[in-house]
Amino acid sequence: MDFYYITVKLATAMVGLWLITKLLGKKEISQLTAFDFVSSLMLSEIVGNTLYDKDVHLTQLLYALALWTALSLGLEKLVQFIPGLSRHLNGTADLIIVNGQIDFAAMKRNNLDFDQLHTLLREQNIFSVREVGFAVFETNGNLSVKKKTSLESVTRQDLQLPEEPLSLSLVLVENGRVQKKRLEHTGHSMKWLLKALKEQGAARIEDVLYAEWDESKGMFCQMKK
Repeated sequence: MDFYYITVKLATAMVGLWLITKLLGKKEISQLTAFDFVSSLMLSEIVGNTLYDKDVHLTQLLYALALWTALSLGLEKLVQFIPGLSRHLNGTADLIIVNGQIDFAAMKRNNLDFDQLHTLLREQNIFSVREVGFAVFETNGNLSVKKKTSLESVTRQDLQLPEEPLSLSLVLVENGRVQKKRLEHTGHSMKWLLKALKEQGAARIEDVLYAEWDESKGMFCQMKK
Protein backbone atom coordinates (compact mmCIF):
# COMPACT_ATOMS: atom_id res chain seq x y z
CA MET A 1 0.00 0.00 0.00
CA ASP A 2 2.90 2.34 0.84
CA PHE A 3 4.50 1.81 -2.59
CA TYR A 4 1.18 2.39 -4.29
CA TYR A 5 0.63 5.63 -2.37
CA ILE A 6 4.17 6.87 -3.13
CA THR A 7 3.68 6.08 -6.82
CA VAL A 8 0.40 8.01 -6.95
CA LYS A 9 1.94 10.99 -5.10
CA LEU A 10 5.03 11.05 -7.29
CA ALA A 11 3.03 10.84 -10.52
CA THR A 12 0.69 13.57 -9.28
CA ALA A 13 3.59 15.78 -8.24
CA MET A 14 5.31 15.32 -11.61
CA VAL A 15 2.21 16.28 -13.56
CA GLY A 16 1.47 19.12 -11.14
CA LEU A 17 4.98 20.60 -11.38
CA TRP A 18 4.91 20.35 -15.17
CA LEU A 19 1.57 22.19 -15.29
CA ILE A 20 2.82 24.85 -12.87
CA THR A 21 5.97 25.37 -14.96
CA LYS A 22 3.92 25.74 -18.13
CA LEU A 23 1.44 28.04 -16.41
CA LEU A 24 4.00 30.33 -14.80
CA GLY A 25 6.30 30.30 -17.83
CA LYS A 26 9.42 29.62 -15.81
CA LYS A 27 12.73 30.35 -17.45
CA GLU A 28 15.71 28.12 -17.93
CA ILE A 29 17.88 27.55 -14.85
CA SER A 30 20.62 29.88 -16.10
CA GLN A 31 18.05 32.67 -16.45
CA LEU A 32 16.37 32.38 -13.05
CA THR A 33 15.83 35.56 -11.09
CA ALA A 34 15.99 35.58 -7.29
CA PHE A 35 12.23 35.04 -7.00
CA ASP A 36 12.25 32.24 -9.58
CA PHE A 37 15.01 30.51 -7.61
CA VAL A 38 13.04 30.74 -4.36
CA SER A 39 9.95 29.47 -6.17
CA SER A 40 11.84 26.42 -7.47
CA LEU A 41 13.13 25.65 -3.97
CA MET A 42 9.66 25.94 -2.49
CA LEU A 43 8.16 23.59 -5.08
CA SER A 44 10.87 21.00 -4.43
CA GLU A 45 10.27 21.29 -0.67
CA ILE A 46 6.51 20.88 -1.09
CA VAL A 47 6.93 17.70 -3.12
CA GLY A 48 9.87 16.29 -1.14
CA ASN A 49 8.28 16.75 2.29
CA THR A 50 4.94 15.24 1.30
CA LEU A 51 6.07 12.33 -0.86
CA TYR A 52 7.04 9.87 1.90
CA ASP A 53 4.93 11.29 4.72
CA LYS A 54 1.95 8.99 5.32
CA ASP A 55 0.14 11.68 7.30
CA VAL A 56 0.04 13.98 4.27
CA HIS A 57 -2.76 12.96 1.95
CA LEU A 58 -2.88 13.35 -1.81
CA THR A 59 -5.49 16.09 -1.53
CA GLN A 60 -3.15 18.07 0.73
CA LEU A 61 -0.35 17.78 -1.82
CA LEU A 62 -2.66 19.01 -4.56
CA TYR A 63 -3.85 21.86 -2.34
CA ALA A 64 -0.25 22.93 -1.58
CA LEU A 65 0.67 22.94 -5.28
CA ALA A 66 -2.49 24.84 -6.21
CA LEU A 67 -1.96 27.38 -3.42
CA TRP A 68 1.66 28.04 -4.41
CA THR A 69 0.60 28.45 -8.04
CA ALA A 70 -2.09 30.94 -7.04
CA LEU A 71 0.34 32.90 -4.86
CA SER A 72 2.98 33.00 -7.62
CA LEU A 73 0.47 34.07 -10.27
CA GLY A 74 -1.02 36.65 -7.92
CA LEU A 75 2.41 38.10 -7.18
CA GLU A 76 3.31 38.28 -10.87
CA LYS A 77 0.03 40.09 -11.60
CA LEU A 78 0.70 42.45 -8.69
CA VAL A 79 4.13 43.29 -10.12
CA GLN A 80 2.43 44.31 -13.38
CA PHE A 81 0.30 46.85 -11.51
CA ILE A 82 3.11 48.00 -9.19
CA PRO A 83 6.27 48.08 -11.36
CA GLY A 84 8.50 49.15 -8.48
CA LEU A 85 7.75 45.89 -6.69
CA SER A 86 9.81 43.94 -9.24
CA ARG A 87 12.93 45.77 -8.09
CA HIS A 88 12.48 44.46 -4.55
CA LEU A 89 11.64 40.91 -5.66
CA ASN A 90 14.25 40.38 -8.37
CA GLY A 91 16.73 43.18 -7.74
CA THR A 92 18.01 45.51 -10.46
CA ALA A 93 20.72 45.30 -13.08
CA ASP A 94 23.89 47.16 -12.12
CA LEU A 95 26.65 48.71 -14.22
CA ILE A 96 29.96 47.09 -13.25
CA ILE A 97 32.10 48.73 -15.97
CA VAL A 98 31.28 52.23 -17.17
CA ASN A 99 33.13 53.82 -20.10
CA GLY A 100 35.91 51.28 -19.70
CA GLN A 101 36.29 51.94 -15.95
CA ILE A 102 35.52 49.33 -13.28
CA ASP A 103 33.01 50.55 -10.69
CA PHE A 104 34.42 48.91 -7.56
CA ALA A 105 31.52 50.14 -5.41
CA ALA A 106 29.10 48.35 -7.75
CA MET A 107 31.18 45.18 -7.47
CA LYS A 108 30.97 45.33 -3.67
CA ARG A 109 27.21 45.96 -3.81
CA ASN A 110 26.81 42.75 -5.79
CA ASN A 111 29.35 40.72 -3.76
CA LEU A 112 31.41 40.30 -6.92
CA ASP A 113 35.19 39.85 -6.82
CA PHE A 114 37.68 40.22 -9.65
CA ASP A 115 38.01 36.47 -10.28
CA GLN A 116 34.24 36.21 -10.71
CA LEU A 117 34.24 39.25 -12.99
CA HIS A 118 36.94 37.69 -15.19
CA THR A 119 35.01 34.41 -15.35
CA LEU A 120 31.87 36.24 -16.51
CA LEU A 121 33.87 38.18 -19.11
CA ARG A 122 35.51 35.01 -20.44
CA GLU A 123 32.04 33.53 -20.89
CA GLN A 124 31.52 36.44 -23.32
CA ASN A 125 34.82 35.59 -25.08
CA ILE A 126 36.48 38.64 -23.55
CA PHE A 127 39.87 38.06 -21.97
CA SER A 128 40.81 41.62 -21.08
CA VAL A 129 38.96 44.40 -19.28
CA ARG A 130 40.47 46.91 -21.70
CA GLU A 131 38.13 45.57 -24.40
CA VAL A 132 35.00 46.48 -22.43
CA GLY A 133 33.09 49.73 -22.81
CA PHE A 134 30.13 48.83 -20.60
CA ALA A 135 29.29 45.74 -18.57
CA VAL A 136 25.93 45.19 -16.86
CA PHE A 137 25.52 42.64 -14.07
CA GLU A 138 22.02 41.29 -14.67
CA THR A 139 19.52 40.18 -12.03
CA ASN A 140 19.94 36.54 -13.15
CA GLY A 141 23.70 36.60 -12.51
CA ASN A 142 24.77 36.96 -16.14
CA LEU A 143 27.00 39.72 -17.48
CA SER A 144 25.93 41.72 -20.56
CA VAL A 145 28.88 43.36 -22.28
CA LYS A 146 29.22 46.10 -24.86
CA LYS A 147 32.70 46.27 -26.32
CA LYS A 148 34.49 49.50 -27.01
CA THR A 149 33.56 50.91 -30.41
CA SER A 150 37.15 50.59 -31.61
CA LEU A 151 36.83 46.81 -31.18
CA GLU A 152 33.27 46.26 -32.35
CA SER A 153 32.93 46.60 -36.09
CA VAL A 154 36.07 46.39 -38.17
CA THR A 155 38.41 43.41 -37.80
CA ARG A 156 42.04 43.07 -38.85
CA GLN A 157 40.87 40.73 -41.58
CA ASP A 158 38.57 43.46 -42.92
CA LEU A 159 41.55 45.81 -43.21
CA GLN A 160 43.82 43.04 -44.53
CA LEU A 161 46.26 43.57 -41.68
CA PRO A 162 48.71 40.84 -40.59
CA GLU A 163 47.54 38.67 -37.71
CA GLU A 164 48.74 39.69 -34.25
CA PRO A 165 50.31 37.07 -31.97
CA LEU A 166 47.88 35.81 -29.34
CA SER A 167 48.62 36.53 -25.70
CA LEU A 168 46.64 36.18 -22.48
CA SER A 169 46.17 39.11 -20.10
CA LEU A 170 47.25 38.53 -16.51
CA VAL A 171 45.89 40.56 -13.61
CA LEU A 172 48.82 41.77 -11.53
CA VAL A 173 47.09 44.13 -9.06
CA GLU A 174 43.64 43.83 -7.49
CA ASN A 175 42.43 46.54 -5.13
CA GLY A 176 45.94 47.60 -4.15
CA ARG A 177 47.28 44.04 -3.70
CA VAL A 178 49.95 42.52 -5.94
CA GLN A 179 49.22 39.05 -7.30
CA LYS A 180 52.74 37.71 -6.79
CA LYS A 181 52.31 34.32 -8.49
CA ARG A 182 50.97 35.95 -11.62
CA LEU A 183 53.80 38.49 -11.55
CA GLU A 184 56.31 35.62 -11.35
CA HIS A 185 54.54 33.98 -14.28
CA THR A 186 55.25 37.04 -16.45
CA GLY A 187 58.96 36.72 -15.69
CA HIS A 188 59.14 40.26 -14.34
CA SER A 189 60.17 41.58 -10.94
CA MET A 190 58.45 43.83 -8.40
CA LYS A 191 60.80 46.62 -9.46
CA TRP A 192 59.56 46.28 -13.04
CA LEU A 193 55.95 46.37 -11.87
CA LEU A 194 56.48 49.52 -9.82
CA LYS A 195 58.11 51.21 -12.81
CA ALA A 196 55.32 50.13 -15.18
CA LEU A 197 52.64 51.38 -12.78
CA LYS A 198 54.49 54.66 -12.31
CA GLU A 199 54.42 55.16 -16.08
CA GLN A 200 50.65 54.77 -15.83
CA GLY A 201 50.49 57.52 -13.19
CA ALA A 202 50.42 55.38 -10.04
CA ALA A 203 52.75 56.61 -7.30
CA ARG A 204 51.94 53.66 -5.02
CA ILE A 205 50.53 50.18 -5.57
CA GLU A 206 47.93 50.94 -2.89
CA ASP A 207 46.47 53.58 -5.24
CA VAL A 208 45.79 51.00 -7.98
CA LEU A 209 42.36 49.41 -8.16
CA TYR A 210 43.14 47.13 -11.09
CA ALA A 211 46.12 46.46 -13.33
CA GLU A 212 46.58 43.81 -15.99
CA TRP A 213 49.52 43.01 -18.23
CA ASP A 214 49.41 41.73 -21.78
CA GLU A 215 52.64 40.78 -23.56
CA SER A 216 51.52 42.37 -26.82
CA LYS A 217 49.42 45.28 -25.51
CA GLY A 218 51.34 46.26 -22.41
CA MET A 219 49.94 47.50 -19.11
CA PHE A 220 46.34 48.50 -18.44
CA CYS A 221 45.82 50.29 -15.15
CA GLN A 222 42.93 51.90 -13.27
CA MET A 223 43.39 54.02 -10.16
CA LYS A 224 41.16 54.03 -7.09
CA LYS A 225 38.79 56.94 -6.84
